[in-house]
Amino acid sequence: MSSVPHVHVPLRPLWLCRACGMPWPCATARLTLLADYRESRVALSIYLAGMLYDAVDDLYRLDPHNVPKPASLHERFLGWAAPRTPRPPETSAR
Repeated sequence: MSSVPHVHVPLRPLWLCRACGMPWPCATARLTLLADYRESRVALSIYLAGMLYDAVDDLYRLDPHNVPKPASLHERFLGWAAPRTPRPPETSAR
């Protein structure tokens, strides 16, 4: 018996993970995306913005009265992947 790897991709139009059933991008999909786009976080953000656009359209068509809030969708698709700028070290006052 061969085992088929579970690929964590979106099941449209529900936008659930095909492998684990969690809202996509699930934790595994996020790790995979970070690895795939490790050379360009900007490209990752552009890709995810396109996916967010498609998700909003699909979810609205499914149930226009029960679409997740914009802030929730932003965090789900883009917020986690935003490049973080390191805080400058605090300087002690003299």
